Amino acid sequence: MPVPSSVLNPSFHIVRLNHVVLTVRDLVAAKAFWGDTLGLQLTQETPERLYFRAMEERGHHCIVLEKGAEPAARHLGFKVFSEEDLDKAQHFFRAKGLKAEFVEEPYQGRTLRTTDPLGVPLEFYFRMDKLPSVHQKYALYKGVKPLRIDHFNCFSDDVDASVAFYNEIGFRVTEYTENEDCTRLWAAWMHRKGGVHDMAFTHGVGPRLHHVAFWVPTPLNIIDLLDLMATTGYVGNIERGPGRHGISNAFFLYIRDPDGHRIEIYCSDYQTIDPDHEPIRWDLRDPQRQTLWGAPAPKSWFEEGTAFEGTPVRQPAYAASPIIAA
Repeated sequence: MPVPSSVLNPSFHIVRLNHVVLTVRDLVAAKAFWGDTLGLQLTQETPERLYFRAMEERGHHCIVLEKGAEPAARHLGFKVFSEEDLDKAQHFFRAKGLKAEFVEEPYQGRTLRTTDPLGVPLEFYFRMDKLPSVHQKYALYKGVKPLRIDHFNCFSDDVDASVAFYNEIGFRVTEYTENEDCTRLWAAWMHRKGGVHDMAFTHGVGPRLHHVAFWVPTPLNIIDLLDLMATTGYVGNIERGPGRHGISNAFFLYIRDPDGHRIEIYCSDYQTIDPDHEPIRWDLRDPQRQTLWGAPAPKSWFEEGTAFEGTPVRQPAYAASPIIAA
């Protein structure tokens, strides 16, 4: 199935992804993992929430951890180009029959809360409190030295529908796979900021969050994190890797936080800024699409994900392939 043609002038303009809000059972354990082990910078702590940013980020937060009874994802956050784009976005979502309301959110300006047509909870903002730059304060670097949030990956029960919608709001496909008879998309990687992806969609029970990813300086930072996790009680939290993806060409590691939220540590993908950049198609029968070196992913990587709070999940719109796909 051909991917849709890029929409270069969408109804409103998204700059990039920015943040995710996750619920966790134990804020103390979460702080030790996300801060002390991964190395994210704590920007605010309350009895109910932890706010973190990565080393290159000037905005107040890219990760919000909220105390809750069960692990879940609250919403995915994106920055738009202007205040006017928030009003345009509200009009766009309401015209689709989707609820879109402005809410108050700490450290952010006007924030539009809505969902995509498949039920993924989204929020859009333009202004966020700015913090002093710390990217050259090397004494603060620790853990894997995360530089910035890079992308989200979601399980979708209808990848074609997900791609069609995000294409309409200006995301462009960079790489994709199809089912065996090329009638349906199996997975797709889509971007706004000029890397391989801000959002990716994988065939499966959905909608669920598969992972959130952070960009790090080099593959050696990933090796350092593995040594740290293996000797500080987190060896069981290492799920997949290290390795190099065929899709995206990125060097990767997948780990799980104490509540099971999946995190990808990521570097070395490529630039996709050109408006006429052509998507790359991968054959499901090619094992190198998952890992260029050929090592298969574990079963958990294809089946387990974080539920979106209050959003029911559905079985995929079409049957699973006998070929497990990344």
